[in-house]
Amino acid sequence: MGSNAALEPINETLGVYSQLFMLLAAMVYMVVFIFFALDLAKTNKSISEMDAAALKEDEKLLVSAGAVTRPARGRRGQEVRADNVGEHIVTDKMEYTKLSSNRKMARIAVVLMCLAVALHGFAVFARAFAANRVPWGNMYEFMSTGALVVSVVYLVALFFKDLRFMGAFISGLVTLMLCGATIGFPTPVGHLVPALQSPWIVIHVSIAVFASALFAISFAMNVLQLMQHSRMKRIADGQPDKMPFMRVVPGAGALENFAYRLNTIGFAMWTFTVIAGAIWAEAAWGRYWGWDPKEVWSFVIWVVYAGYLHARATGGWTGPRSAWLSIIGFLCVVFNFTIVNIFFNGLHSYAGV
Repeated sequence: MGSNAALEPINETLGVYSQLFMLLAAMVYMVVFIFFALDLAKTNKSISEMDAAALKEDEKLLVSAGAVTRPARGRRGQEVRADNVGEHIVTDKMEYTKLSSNRKMARIAVVLMCLAVALHGFAVFARAFAANRVPWGNMYEFMSTGALVVSVVYLVALFFKDLRFMGAFISGLVTLMLCGATIGFPTPVGHLVPALQSPWIVIHVSIAVFASALFAISFAMNVLQLMQHSRMKRIADGQPDKMPFMRVVPGAGALENFAYRLNTIGFAMWTFTVIAGAIWAEAAWGRYWGWDPKEVWSFVIWVVYAGYLHARATGGWTGPRSAWLSIIGFLCVVFNFTIVNIFFNGLHSYAGV
């Protein structure tokens, strides 16, 4: 975007429509969250009913065979079966199954999420056309655009994998991002500050948005991984299942592997983000690196995720340790795009806050 674009008047009408549709999108995302939560509860109930029916069938077979023993039970009275009926609904390969297609609440949630993304997309692009520039020139726009990318990536992934168990987490995260952008960083539609009037904003920031979206989704995966790991450990110790809704979620190992793939792609994008930022800094300020707070924390994020990938690939860091390292990486991302922008003075202090 050049200086001529910066001189063009702001389309206030489109700006108002952008705010309206952003509000509507946030409301629909909240409804999506409710339907995904209901799906978790209902699917867990269905799995429990299927398990109970299968156990009764096992007992009938044992009786008809003249056996006097009952199905094995755990130390706390939990019945143990070799096959998990729930695996026919939720698999570690995260594939769609015949039984999983019967999840009506999840289907409704996905349809509503498509509607929310359409409203959200209109809001983001309306803001872009209102100012005749890319829609990520300040914190409000970065968070709202980032939330859109998270939703779009999730919906695209649903075509290939049954990730509906993440729906409540993703829709909840997107809702929080939109609320955070609207309440925490309200910024009227305006032109870019001179420092951002460069073609590099299209390259540098867009890749950062996509990388952050992948990190956000892998963060949700890692949180679920820790919850599933803790749950299975308690069950193995003979303790009651305090998180039965997690039966709708794949195993901890499957979640870890999927998060690792996402983090690998996100890390490659973040590497390009850091390099592109250095090139832009040289063009704008005459140096590639100046220990600006934003530059430092971008590098910290790179180091954390590099350590995560290295530790998992060569050091055997799997399970909760790798999950926590990935979570720390995402917390660094959040810190970089919130605390650093608000409280740290530097050459990047133009976030519209």
